[in-house]
Amino acid sequence: MTMLSDTRRRWFLAFGALALVATLAHAERAPVELGEVERGPLVEEIALNGTVTALRHVELSVSIGGLVRERTVDIGARIAQGDLLLRLDDELALLEYDRAMAEMREGERRLSETRRLLEQSRTMGGGRVIPATEQERRASEVDIAEAALARVKASERLQQAMVRRHALYAPFDGIVSARSVDAGQWVEPGDAVFTLVDTEHLLLDFQVPQHALALLDPNARLTIQLPSLGTRPAPISTWLPVTDPLARTFLLRAEAPEGARLLPGMAVSATLRLVRDEQALSVTRDAINRHPDGRVTVWVVEPAGEQGILTVREQHVRVSGSTGERIFVSEGLTGGERIVTRGNESLRNGAQVTMAGG
Repeated sequence: MTMLSDTRRRWFLAFGALALVATLAHAERAPVELGEVERGPLVEEIALNGTVTALRHVELSVSIGGLVRERTVDIGARIAQGDLLLRLDDELALLEYDRAMAEMREGERRLSETRRLLEQSRTMGGGRVIPATEQERRASEVDIAEAALARVKASERLQQAMVRRHALYAPFDGIVSARSVDAGQWVEPGDAVFTLVDTEHLLLDFQVPQHALALLDPNARLTIQLPSLGTRPAPISTWLPVTDPLARTFLLRAEAPEGARLLPGMAVSATLRLVRDEQALSVTRDAINRHPDGRVTVWVVEPAGEQGILTVREQHVRVSGSTGERIFVSEGLTGGERIVTRGNESLRNGAQVTMAGG
């Protein structure tokens, strides 16, 4: 009875061991998802931080000196082109204008009279009644009167312009962001009296590393990240082909996307996508394994002989850039490999795997 029990016990132990080996062998065959190493144009993406800039941001000043009689707007006022901002005391200018107008009327009368006398001399006998010398004198007086009238007309226009310059008007639509004058204050030309900002026409300014200057072409794309709209393309309007010798950067300017709620001075994040002429290998971002010691690896899949069973091999690679979900690899791969893209968290060299869902 004891011998039978020992035999049965050994039989059960052997069967359990075989089952355990089979279970472990099956457990090693982890299901994974595979991907291909692709070859294509090398794309470089550069993260940028920029600033929203108003197309027009000016400090307004008066064109003549004077005493401020009236200020019609304050900080925060939204104004339209042509709105009155302030008016200077123009009493003296108006008096000068009235005098110029009087002189002009006087000149017109004098010219009219000299022309009448000249015409009279020409119709009274053609020199038989009025000598020719008198006719010549009267013609000269007409010329003198015409010159005098031209002078007083110019003076009238000058005084009219001086009167207009006693008022300051908005040169474009915008918002008043600062003011430095009030009624009763004396101002001179060049003094900043208002700061006017165009909040409708905005630009996005970025400082870009200088190495990207040679790569900018019509294929370059810029996308910005906005809290309200997410990622949006921003058309590149221009870039300055001169680098800052201290920061080693150059200015790139883009147009603000439609519907974006931006204000001058806001910070904005963007990604500049540059396509190089050279070809490069790339893998999906999920295939990359980054280790604490700085190593970067992928798991390369190779056939194991048995149908449907594959083994994996850890391969060190050098990363040269990224774009979206693709990571560019400059060393470690040749382009014909299949790699693990999912299920690579606990793999080891030589481990057997199967395709997920296979």
